[in-house]
Amino acid sequence: MSGTETPDTGTGPTTTPGLIDLQVMWNRLLAVVEEQAQVCQRTAFSTIVRESGDLAAGVFDAQGRMLAQAVTGTPGHINSMALAVGHVIDAYPVETMCEGDVYIHNDPWMGTGHLNDISITTPCFYDGKLVGFLACNSHIMDIGGIADRSSSRDVFMEGLYLPILKIVDAGQVNESLMAVIRANTRQPVETVGDVYSLINCNAIGCERLTDMMREFGLDRLDALADHIIDTSREAVLTKIRALPKGTWHGELTLDGRDEPIHLKAALTITEDDITVDYAGSAGMTKYNFNVPLCYTLAYTSYALGIAIFGDIPNNAGSLAPRIVTAPEGCILNALKPAPVFARSQMGLMLPDLVFNCLRQVIPDRVTAENTCGLWGINVMGPWDSPAQIWNRYRIQVMTTGGMGALPYRDGMSATGFPSGVRGGPVEVFEQMSTLVIWRKELRADSGGAGEFRGGLGQWIELGNSIPEPFDFFAGYERIENPAKGAAGGCDGAAGALVLSTGETRGGKESFSVPAGARITVKSSGGGGSGDPRARDRDAVRRDLDWGLISPEAAREIYGLEA
Repeated sequence: MSGTETPDTGTGPTTTPGLIDLQVMWNRLLAVVEEQAQVCQRTAFSTIVRESGDLAAGVFDAQGRMLAQAVTGTPGHINSMALAVGHVIDAYPVETMCEGDVYIHNDPWMGTGHLNDISITTPCFYDGKLVGFLACNSHIMDIGGIADRSSSRDVFMEGLYLPILKIVDAGQVNESLMAVIRANTRQPVETVGDVYSLINCNAIGCERLTDMMREFGLDRLDALADHIIDTSREAVLTKIRALPKGTWHGELTLDGRDEPIHLKAALTITEDDITVDYAGSAGMTKYNFNVPLCYTLAYTSYALGIAIFGDIPNNAGSLAPRIVTAPEGCILNALKPAPVFARSQMGLMLPDLVFNCLRQVIPDRVTAENTCGLWGINVMGPWDSPAQIWNRYRIQVMTTGGMGALPYRDGMSATGFPSGVRGGPVEVFEQMSTLVIWRKELRADSGGAGEFRGGLGQWIELGNSIPEPFDFFAGYERIENPAKGAAGGCDGAAGALVLSTGETRGGKESFSVPAGARITVKSSGGGGSGDPRARDRDAVRRDLDWGLISPEAAREIYGLEA
């Protein structure tokens, strides 16, 4: 290994790694966490993890600083995970940790924002010394609580609340704690299986990390950690210093439930950081789409990352110059015990709010407004009588809407942007329930018209294959306030939920779909960018030929002549 010799004090490595070695090791860390994430996804019981990648995985140094995160995963999980290891160290100081220990929690304010995400932290030991941590989290389908997911009024109604606890003690699984988890979920096999999946993926990550250290002759990660963090911070600061300086304001109106929710942001760029302050946003609501600050931080940081920082990896260094503030008690800094189960309904909209600020600074690099919220199909049934107990199921498949257009490119259709969650295959959904998806296709004319068209939402029709009702849990935005276009582009189409009985349902409620009836889910589209009549004529004809736009839209909005 290249490097220069240093005195052996007995407290560190006898060589200082060279720059090339450090870069190679950094890349190896990225491979370690990606394998860690893939292990979690492939062994998970939860369909939203296994099929859609709703998880996070990362490696941290012995101080709890995040060094690398897996590409596989979602911003709400990954960027909030960056803080989680610090909370574990506060609860269990490193000098008390032993090889074989594993810690678990699902505290919304110390994890990913709601109880359905379980976080696992594993101290990693090499030659008997703690050298770092592996951390991961993923979505658990059922963590107990009330079945009607729209009705919770505080966090204690939403399921089993696990503070930071030791789930494995020096290699010995805490069977009492496992029994508590098993007893507090409607899906004990799946939930406990997911806990073991998370524990296992960290164990694999630790193996790969120590393999790398052995290969490069390291006995600690300090020099590598400092290189990663310092290099990343400087790369982010270089990008920030190239931007105009000042403060820009943005607003966003969301559907809410009884009344619209108004969000405000002030984005300030200085030489040393970017601050997004959400003062002026709506206060906490009695409904369960309040957002803990950790989740607000996660999606704000992600929006800044994709618009400004490009391919600079996420770690403690690259995240440090991104500062997020919100007044305590506002909907984006909800305080315990606020209900937070549906925090994604607000949190996933924050990139659009940040983009509304950035569009005034770097208009050529941000999208028109997006669907943002995930249009997942979340159902349960049958659950009404003891005779049905062996046929009951609770299942979720992720379906998606349209991305807003960029100033130089059409928005992507049927995408989870900005969540990172992939759409799930309906075949798995059908196999694990009695439901049938009768229709699933792109929704024509749902993408906002423009020189560059917004991405399309979907048209999905489903019903029960047996003569029984089933429960549908809706948690959607963009029904009353569709995604706005930019630079003269048109708004995307609003979403809708329609029963075959003719009844239209709201975006945030739980209801029963009657026996024999079907429900159609129409997810919303992204906003367009630029004047629709400036769109390339061949592109308009292609959209028409492919059924993405109707003949009426081609003629009346795009001005396509017959």
